[in-house]
Amino acid sequence: MDEKLKERLNKILDRITSKELLTNSGLGNEIGFYIFDYPPEAELEVRNHVSFVIEKARKLKPDLRIAHINLFQLMIEYLEERHLLDRALNLQREKGDEALFKALKGPLHQEQVAKALVDKCPPDQLDLIIMTGVGAAWPLIRTHNLLNALHPLIQKTPLVVFYPGCFDGQTLNLFGKLKSSDDPYYRAFRLVV
Repeated sequence: MDEKLKERLNKILDRITSKELLTNSGLGNEIGFYIFDYPPEAELEVRNHVSFVIEKARKLKPDLRIAHINLFQLMIEYLEERHLLDRALNLQREKGDEALFKALKGPLHQEQVAKALVDKCPPDQLDLIIMTGVGAAWPLIRTHNLLNALHPLIQKTPLVVFYPGCFDGQTLNLFGKLKSSDDPYYRAFRLVV
């Protein structure tokens, strides 16, 4: 792991437990959505660090209500609940990826996934939501679209997304190679620089 990433990882705990982040202070009426971008090849280190940070935050602030949502796991659970997972896997085996993407376009529409996320992690009952697994959920769920769908549903609870790619403050670039869309995503803030 390079020193710059290590330095940034070490800033996360203080940042997510800060009064400024937890109260959405200084955001100019924006919703507290934060991105921690990192090189995709550091996925395992970041994943381990996220678990460590959540555990440490709970010890430092026992009253802090934190939810950790893995977007890929949420997608799988959502498809299982709707009895679509086995059908989707069979469709993919029989007709390929293109048929799968087309069939899941409706059930995994960003509005549906956003609703499933807030049902599982009700923002009004939490102080912080941490999201991982966005790389694994791609291309079925696109982070840019999901964040846009979450805006009206998560008003006051900060959301921190761990993103395997680049975020320059306007553009999400998954895996450092795939731009989210031609429409810049400027509503999130970098968690740490």
